[in-house]
Amino acid sequence: MVFISFCGMKIKDVECVGRAVLPKFYLENLNVGVYEVMKSAGERMVFTSVPRVMVESFLKEYLSVDCVKGTELHCFGNYFSGFVSSSGILIKHRALMEVVGEKKPDIGIGNSSLHDHLFISLCKEAYVVNKEDEKAKSILPREKYPKPLVFHDGRLAFLPTPLATLTMFMWLPIGIPLSIFRILIGICLPYKVAVLLGKLSGIRLRVKGTDPPRSENDKGVLYVCTHRTLLDPVFLSTSLGKPLTAVTYSLSKMSEILAPIRTVRLTRSRQKDGEAMQRLLSEGDLVVCPEGTTCREPYLLRFSSLFAELADEIVPVAMNTNVSMFYGTTASGLKCLDPIFFLMNPRPCYNVEILGKLPKELTCAGGKSSHEVANYIQRQLGAALGFECTNLTRRDKYLMLAGNEGVVEDQNSRINTPN
Repeated sequence: MVFISFCGMKIKDVECVGRAVLPKFYLENLNVGVYEVMKSAGERMVFTSVPRVMVESFLKEYLSVDCVKGTELHCFGNYFSGFVSSSGILIKHRALMEVVGEKKPDIGIGNSSLHDHLFISLCKEAYVVNKEDEKAKSILPREKYPKPLVFHDGRLAFLPTPLATLTMFMWLPIGIPLSIFRILIGICLPYKVAVLLGKLSGIRLRVKGTDPPRSENDKGVLYVCTHRTLLDPVFLSTSLGKPLTAVTYSLSKMSEILAPIRTVRLTRSRQKDGEAMQRLLSEGDLVVCPEGTTCREPYLLRFSSLFAELADEIVPVAMNTNVSMFYGTTASGLKCLDPIFFLMNPRPCYNVEILGKLPKELTCAGGKSSHEVANYIQRQLGAALGFECTNLTRRDKYLMLAGNEGVVEDQNSRINTPN
C-alpha cells in the first residue's frame, strides 16, 4: 500500500496533502475518549506504523503532539521512490523503548492488535480502543474540535473507504458526461428550460426570497453574495431569471469561456477596481463576492469593504452548497475543472436566499463607513446561514493550503487565483 500510494509522488505534494487534505478526515473520525485522554497529558508522543508524513502535520497542529514517530519513506531527489527507509516499517513498542529507555510513560493508548498490546504494556496505565467504541456516538463533535476546521483542500467530499472509492469509479463514466450536459444546458438554453432540465438531471436549486424592486435611479443593483464555488453568480442569475455581470479576480480562460453570464476581471488595485465597478453598475446589475475566496465550511471570511463605497442599492444573498462526492473548489489543483467537479456530483444542491435590500440608513449614503456596512452584511449573511463570521482572509487560506499567498502556476501564465 505504501508503494502504490507514494511511488513517483513529489515530496512537496505529499506534504501538502498531509497538511491540507487529511486533517479533515482525521477530525471527522477522532474518538472522543482518545482525545480526552490525550488532552489530560502534559507531554504527548505518537507512535504509528503509517508514514509519518501523513499524520505529523495534523497531530502537531490540531492535537499539540510534541513528538511523532512513524514509518519513514525513501526519497529519490524530490520524489518518493515508494519504498520505506532502511529502518523498515516502524514497530511501535521497539520505537517507544528507543525513545524513553527504561522510563515508563504514564499513559498508553492503543487498539486491540497484538502490536499495540505490546506497546501499551510498556506504560503505567493502558487504554484500549475497541471496535465497539468506534461508532458515530464516539466521534468528537465539530463544536469540540481542538481547533476550528475552516480550510481544507482536495476534491473528495467523502471518506475514501474501499467501497466508497469503488462507487466513485463506477460513477465517473456517468458523472463526466452528465457534468458536460449540465454545463451545456446552462450555456445554451433559456433560464426556465435550463432550470427544468437541471432539476431532471439531479441538480437541486432551492430559492428563498424574492428580488426586491429597483428604485428609480439609473444605477444597477449590487448583489453581495457569500462565496462557495465559482458558480455562485451563475446560480444567482438563474434564480433571478435575468442576466448579471460578475466581477472576478483572474478566472481561468476555460471558466470565462464556459460562463453563461458576463464576467469582468478586477486588478486588486482599489482605485481601478472601484472605477470599473462603478462603470458596470451604470450599465446594469452587478454581483460581487467580497470574501475574495471560497470557504467550504460553515464560516464566513472577512468581507472587503470596497463594494460598500460604490452602491446605495445593496442586496445581500446567502448562498450555500451541498455535495456528496466532489468539491467544486481547490486551492492547489486546476481551477478550470472546478465547475466540472461540482456538476459531476449525483445530486448537487445550491441554496439561494435573497435577503431584503439594505436600508439606506445602513449604507454609506446614510452616514455609515464602508467597513461598518461590510461588517453588518457579513453578520447578516452569517445569521441567515448559521455560519460563524471570522477575520480570516484569502491570504490566510492560501498560506495554509498551498504554501503561497494565492499565486499559483496556470497553464499559460502565473495568475492570482480567485477562490
